[in-house]
Amino acid sequence: MTIQKISVAKGIHWVEIPEANLRILCGCPMDCVKHLMKRGLIVATEKNGIPCETGPNAILLSDLMLQNGEFANLGDFPVLQMLYKQGLILPNHPNNTGQKPLLIGRQEQVNAQLQYIYRGNYGLVSTQEIEESGVDAQTAAAMMRMKLRFAFGAIRSSRDLLETCIIENEAVTIGPGVTLLRRADNIFEISHEGTSVTVDLNLAPGERYESAYPLGYQMLTREYFAVVHSGDGDGWDVNRPSMSSIVMFQGKIYLVDAGPNLYNNLQSLGIGIDEVEGLFHTHAHDDHFAGITTLMRAGRKIKYFATRLVRASVEKKLSALLAIEEEQFRDYFAVHDLQADSWNDIEGLEVRPCYSPHPLETTIFMFRTLWKDGYKTYAHFADIISLDLLRKMINEDPKQPGIDAATFAKVCNEYLTPAHLKKLDIGGGMIHGVAKDFQEDRSQRILLSHIARELTPEEREIGSNAPHGMMDVLIHGLSDAARRSAFAFLQSALPEMPLHHLRILLNAPIIPLPPGKILLKEGEMPEEIYLVLSGTVDLFRTKEQFSGKVTIGVLIGEDAVLHKQPSRFTYSTACFVQALAIPSFLFLELVERNNLLNVIETMFDRRSFLQATTLFSEGVPYPVLDQIVQAAHSYRVPANHDLTYQDMGKLHIIRSGTVIRSLAGEQVDILSSRDFFGEEMALFGSPSLFSLTTSTETELYQIPGELLQEIPIVRWKLFEGYQKRALQVIHGTGEVGNFKWNNAFNVQIAEMDIHHKKLLEIANGIMEIVHANQGWGPLEKAFSSLVQYTEYHFSAEERLLQRYGYPGLEQHQKKHRLLVEQVHRYREQIKEHQGSAQIDFSQFFNQWIVRHVLNEDRSYSQFLNDKGVY
Repeated sequence: MTIQKISVAKGIHWVEIPEANLRILCGCPMDCVKHLMKRGLIVATEKNGIPCETGPNAILLSDLMLQNGEFANLGDFPVLQMLYKQGLILPNHPNNTGQKPLLIGRQEQVNAQLQYIYRGNYGLVSTQEIEESGVDAQTAAAMMRMKLRFAFGAIRSSRDLLETCIIENEAVTIGPGVTLLRRADNIFEISHEGTSVTVDLNLAPGERYESAYPLGYQMLTREYFAVVHSGDGDGWDVNRPSMSSIVMFQGKIYLVDAGPNLYNNLQSLGIGIDEVEGLFHTHAHDDHFAGITTLMRAGRKIKYFATRLVRASVEKKLSALLAIEEEQFRDYFAVHDLQADSWNDIEGLEVRPCYSPHPLETTIFMFRTLWKDGYKTYAHFADIISLDLLRKMINEDPKQPGIDAATFAKVCNEYLTPAHLKKLDIGGGMIHGVAKDFQEDRSQRILLSHIARELTPEEREIGSNAPHGMMDVLIHGLSDAARRSAFAFLQSALPEMPLHHLRILLNAPIIPLPPGKILLKEGEMPEEIYLVLSGTVDLFRTKEQFSGKVTIGVLIGEDAVLHKQPSRFTYSTACFVQALAIPSFLFLELVERNNLLNVIETMFDRRSFLQATTLFSEGVPYPVLDQIVQAAHSYRVPANHDLTYQDMGKLHIIRSGTVIRSLAGEQVDILSSRDFFGEEMALFGSPSLFSLTTSTETELYQIPGELLQEIPIVRWKLFEGYQKRALQVIHGTGEVGNFKWNNAFNVQIAEMDIHHKKLLEIANGIMEIVHANQGWGPLEKAFSSLVQYTEYHFSAEERLLQRYGYPGLEQHQKKHRLLVEQVHRYREQIKEHQGSAQIDFSQFFNQWIVRHVLNEDRSYSQFLNDKGVY
């Protein structure tokens, strides 16, 4: 057989054609390299006596940027493995034959990976970008000198290191006699000499990418000030999570970094996503970054703590991966910028970020809080550098890559600052620390981390390692944080119940529940109602193949008790859970005594319906869900009713009935109960790309878009579906969608390409309004979106060109002013005629913006690329 195919893990396959010297990693989600190592597809070997590894030499990318909320394409570590561990880039290595790793995929996915790998290697790539993050010019120049020293003197485009192969709708050749054909989205056929294999990179609904290592379950106590060791491995460790910590302070949970498989990591420790108060972020390398989408799927905006410099680097990398604008980072996080080299007070927890030499923007963290004998301190030093290597970087010539002696002295002083507990990166190599630098460190306890091996005897004389989930308690907690949380949740769920009755409920026992315990079965009556205080609980109804998750603040069994009917779901703990176990009789008695039954039943009916939808089936806290229920409006419409531009600022969820979604008069799909529509304008400021018509009498729920803007997990799910449909329209084949993206529009500047695609998307929405003859009302709103986004895009483009001193800026600005005047005039003409012929807008848009992109915008591409901007 000429082709060998191995299914490695969910969404990951290995295809090898020995005769063509082709070894393809098909799918590259987080930790895919670890999966290959565990399957023996990457092993240590030697070539001509030189140590190296085996592994892939090509990557087939997923067609989708995201699958079920997680990054589908993270090619950074596989590429690093090829370049360095296999030796493809190492001077004089026998594997360095001139062959480059091959990236295969759709144009947009390949471009996204090139930009993401570029940002993953270098972070901010110019003094201009560094200065824009609030750093003065002198410091920015010094940082750039050091960055260039790590980069061996030059910032190189990812295209210098990688070959690419674009596959769209036709078969392509990817090796000698090897062809690749896309059969459907994410389904590929690889052929060689009459033999073919099919590779399916799709995840089933609700499936997650697998963890490369099993983690046991633990139940953590909530201490006053403590550190939980949630990871001590590195990006290559097949048995442990990457270096990370959890800082507990006054019962609140803060993460230090967000590595791969963060969801599994937290679940193993009995921590639900909505229990996380905030994230302290050291830097944007994948082993500290890849889990960030887990936090973007919370029921509220989690606080994000980093210096502006680190945040800018993270935003640019995330923007590249998701093809979103950098400003959208704030749609998912509550940003709190930290002042570098200063103590920042976070509600009593003080944190001091210090700049640490690394190829991209990195800070180490010192945490402290006052206690009876002064401060208790924790130092988290992820991705530091060996002082011997740093010393070799000293070069007092300001025009040459390197650092000055003063920087070296400052870093040494920062590294050796004593703490009660200090966790160190001792990964070694060119960019990590070593234990011997801390032989004289006066810290009380030192933990050695960021390695994929056992400690040496010499290292064990300096520090120790920490098993996953081990907790170092710096200050014990004496207050009952769990019962305080229980009171807040009860007060939110039963706001009209008097305080003395809430206290009766609060006197119920708080009990620990082990993983896998069934709390309530479908069809049974509960003896107790469980108020979840920590951890995560799975719920499912197998008859309807429905599943979801509930977290803190949820009352399990409430519906069955209030309705005096058996439970409609089965509830099972997904990890260790703490819950307040309220006797069912007591709960019902107090509800009835306070005449709250009707109010609660009405709220519960609507809440239950929302929870049965994919949008609200997980991660939305009860208080937030109740706000949505109170703001939602229910109404009925007859069959054959046009819904396309009805209440465009609201999301619509179908409670009963069916709705046909069409594009350019052709049916795309049929929406039914629990499906939704209208997110384009309600959340993302774009006119709908589709027409919507009821095929039966239909009951709808309307939810104000501004309410959903603040719920990251809901916004994320809506974004994932919205982006997929929008890209299908502008990249698809056939007549669907009037304005198509083609490679001629690509200006090779990621931010500007994102903007141009958004303009095409809005234009397609306008064409659908015209095609459906919707009249001036919807058209006016759509044109407002076009005008606003055009002005925003032009402003961003001009700032970028000004930042780098583009010589044609003044002429470009004149063109922009003319284009803005033209679109305003055209809008007024449409308004006067209360609509327009379809061909008019098509001609206008092509002459107006498409020609500008093809002519004027493409003229600055090479100039900015030469400045390191892609």
